[in-house]
Amino acid sequence: METAGEGKGVSESSVVMAQLMSQQDINTAGNVHGGVIMKLIDTAAGVAAARHSRRNAVTASIDRLDFHHPAYVGDVLSLKASLNYVGRTSMEVGVLVEAENPRTGERHHVASAYLTFVSLGEDGKPCPLPPLILETDEEKRRNREALARREIRLPRKRREGPGC
Repeated sequence: METAGEGKGVSESSVVMAQLMSQQDINTAGNVHGGVIMKLIDTAAGVAAARHSRRNAVTASIDRLDFHHPAYVGDVLSLKASLNYVGRTSMEVGVLVEAENPRTGERHHVASAYLTFVSLGEDGKPCPLPPLILETDEEKRRNREALARREIRLPRKRREGPGC
């Protein structure tokens, strides 16, 4: 049986990424394509999940993704990803995306997302994770909210079954 290891604090796996948006990132409306932002969200969350698990971690689901404000060519997107919850083999990662116009300094909240990742062993099967150590009131609040989302998600998953 594989061991999950000692617990890790949220800050040990948190990720901050920055990406300059260019002409290749825009859609026909002239703002950054949502799919570009989604890919960056998945990348940031995947790095946080891999840091926590120290293994391959794959996206199991995107529980929620909300777009709040458009981003434009020339904006610098900042993505902040951190773990909210860790179960036996799965974990929830929250990602906050902000856009900054580097010429004016103006910032906007672009998107927020919650993703679930599964840690995989060498055999490609789910494996145990180290527990998440919650140190701050903010981390504890985010964990409570993640548990509530999980309670909603699990019955739906059982109803729909695999592959749906």
